[in-house]
Amino acid sequence: MPATEPTIVATSGGHRTGGRTMVSFNSLVHHAVDLSGVHGRRPRVMYVGTAIGDAEHFTARMGEAARVAGFDLTPLQLFPMVNLDDVEGTVLEQDVVWVMGGSVANLLAVWRVHELDAIFRRAWQAGVVLSGVSAGSICWFEGGTTDSFGPELRPVTNALGYLPYGNGVHYDSDKKRRPLVHRLVADGTLPATHCTDDGVGLVYRGTELHEAVTEVPGKGAYIVTREGDTAVEERLEPRLLPR
Repeated sequence: MPATEPTIVATSGGHRTGGRTMVSFNSLVHHAVDLSGVHGRRPRVMYVGTAIGDAEHFTARMGEAARVAGFDLTPLQLFPMVNLDDVEGTVLEQDVVWVMGGSVANLLAVWRVHELDAIFRRAWQAGVVLSGVSAGSICWFEGGTTDSFGPELRPVTNALGYLPYGNGVHYDSDKKRRPLVHRLVADGTLPATHCTDDGVGLVYRGTELHEAVTEVPGKGAYIVTREGDTAVEERLEPRLLPR
């Protein structure tokens, strides 16, 4: 059973250290699975590691995390070649797509070569929950701030645009991100921008922000809008998810 309407969960979290594994899925990933409406069988989750070059060691860690969580995990790998015969058919069979962080600029370029920009849009419209962390969050928006080009943060403005906002990730842990988001919104480089502290996720129904949720107490979400030639920030208090 797919989600009842197009759903995106855009996060700055979702992973934690496991008990007997290097990584386990935290509450944000489980919430994305819950939103998919799956019941009566093991959830089907696609892991997309394009932003870190399909690093094999992390794909293996995601497989272990899925085993512990009780998910059936399908990696979508694009390096050195696509690993699936029918990419679109396989994507449409999933309950959730979880996109790893890394280089959002490289992710967008490679996805477009393989027409994943269109495939993921069709999956989103069909009720597959699209989700991810960091680069895997920014990709669904108009753009955001990124270190894809080097240590100094720069704007990326050619993301997929399913959601008509900018996106700011790691808002509390990278002190350079907040002032850059404010500058980019104030000068019109980014539209109104939705931001998350580490551990926080934003849930969208269609293109509307439905709620902010968190796996870490005390963290926040933020909406930065333009008023005249300045940026104005509003804090949202996320709902704490069960661990």
